[in-house]
Amino acid sequence: MGLIHIDLFSTLDGVAQAPGGPEEDPADSFAFGGWQAPLTDEESGQWIVGGMDGMDALLLGHRTYDIFAGYWPHQDGYIAELFNHIPKYVASHQDPEPHWAGTSWLGADVPAAVRDLKARHENVHVIGSLDFVQTLLGEKLFDRLNLWIYPILLGQGKKVFAGGAVPSNLRLVEPAVSSPKGVVMQCYELVEGTPGVGVMS
Repeated sequence: MGLIHIDLFSTLDGVAQAPGGPEEDPADSFAFGGWQAPLTDEESGQWIVGGMDGMDALLLGHRTYDIFAGYWPHQDGYIAELFNHIPKYVASHQDPEPHWAGTSWLGADVPAAVRDLKARHENVHVIGSLDFVQTLLGEKLFDRLNLWIYPILLGQGKKVFAGGAVPSNLRLVEPAVSSPKGVVMQCYELVEGTPGVGVMS
């Protein structure tokens, strides 16, 4: 059975909207599109690329898919070759004609579709796609949560945990690491059960 990985870039206050550029997602007059760029260094860039090792499918929300489909088919290099080669699956209430080779639409029954993807692929990665991520968190339809945390506070923007999360246990897969510019990479796996409670003594 394969794994569903959620990959997100986040500020310290949990904002994950438009890390890549001003035009990525300007919804709600978001003024900080492209906040990731000044904090990216060689080490954190290597982590991002290394995190794609073994990726054999992409699972995206509709907005992120449109951004990727308009960009990656026209690029060169390792990431472009990977994204253009592997299957792409899109979660959407619509079913338009796909405009990126290798694209399929999930359909209305998302839990069943995700289970099917896990049966067919080893490592399915969800990148960005914040609205869709809320569904995956709420239904516990993920196996790994990979967070790159950047040392800034924005005070506005769409959040990683924007009401979709439910009580869940996670386990740190490996020790967190930090880059020279203060980016911290944390990789968690979903484990069974709900969080326990107690009294501090």
